[in-house]
Amino acid sequence: MSEPTSAAVLAASVKILIAGGFGVGKTTMVSSISEVAPLRTEEMITELSTGVDDLAGVENKKTTTVALDFGRITIDESLVLYLFGTPGQDRFWFLWDELARGALGAVVIADTRRLENSFSAIDFFERRGLSFNVAVNCFAGAPIYTPDEVREALDLDAHIPVVLCDARDRNSCKTVLTTLIEYLIARAGARV
Repeated sequence: MSEPTSAAVLAASVKILIAGGFGVGKTTMVSSISEVAPLRTEEMITELSTGVDDLAGVENKKTTTVALDFGRITIDESLVLYLFGTPGQDRFWFLWDELARGALGAVVIADTRRLENSFSAIDFFERRGLSFNVAVNCFAGAPIYTPDEVREALDLDAHIPVVLCDARDRNSCKTVLTTLIEYLIARAGARV
């Protein structure tokens, strides 16, 4: 009988959703942090979306995610994060239930220019009991608020982490994900 070698040890995998409203930076975050070329399902926004998709505040946006974004981060030899970015438009919400299946947690990306677009994603995760944090993507020219001001505006419980970030910056995205993982670990420890 042969003994298992250290190479046979498999890493634990963790599924994390990157969610939020249309144009908040979900695809950008997955692309910034993934160690592999991200899988994207981006399509051009056409005039067919006129009257269907709300482009207020993101009038210059040229593409949109129509299914999901996918990326991967190896934390160490024992832990791999799989990131699934959700589509942001209401017409693609039917995909969220499937994407959420098996997820350990989620990041809800918020844009202070359109903070009200965060409520749907927050409600989605609260109704399903899926732990999440909020990452405020700090766009140039957008109003600047503290994490506590955003927490109050979104009516979040005090224990839900709110982090300011730049979805284009890998280190900023690392901070968002580290905050989420620490939050998930603390919640799991509190249940024991």
